[in-house]
Amino acid sequence: MRILLTGGSACGKSTFAEHLVMQFAQPRYYVATMRSYDEESLIKIARHQAARREKGFETIERDVDIASVEVPPGSTVLLECLCNLTANELIDGYNQVYLQAYEKIIDGVMVLASRCANIIVVTNDVGSGTAGGYDYSTNLYVEVLGRLNAELAASFDVVYELICGIPLLLKGKPVEVAAGGQPAAGSPTTAAHPREVAP
Repeated sequence: MRILLTGGSACGKSTFAEHLVMQFAQPRYYVATMRSYDEESLIKIARHQAARREKGFETIERDVDIASVEVPPGSTVLLECLCNLTANELIDGYNQVYLQAYEKIIDGVMVLASRCANIIVVTNDVGSGTAGGYDYSTNLYVEVLGRLNAELAASFDVVYELICGIPLLLKGKPVEVAAGGQPAAGSPTTAAHPREVAP
């Protein structure tokens, strides 16, 4: 199964993604795309790795070249997040723009998806409400990430949008989440399109 989770910043995507992953068979891999820039980021990465290990994840740190990630057949992969990956592939440490980033990223995600039984990709809807006025590289980032989100949403089986910690099903069938995770299968926020949810 291929699942895309989108929404704004700090809206509960990561928590919901981990709840979803726990519904699928092991082994479970967490592909982390955060790039380490300094000692503080290294400490943060180590803390995240320890927390995931307690949940049964094996962490793979990969800030670029997602196609090079090898996982065994039948595994479950959580890729977090597409936003960091796009920034890393699009603009290098010298602020140089790589215009072929879109093709590299979309191909890499699809290659990774073909190697596992289940993949959950976390992304952000960074283009919502923007009024422009950014510099060239930022505008390009918003455009490329928007195209990636649209392409994955079209090709993936299930798409959720997280709003204020509430997952709304945009495409596909709801994934049943066990007790302790939300939402429960058949609840209004999972069983219906968000435009169909009764107030």
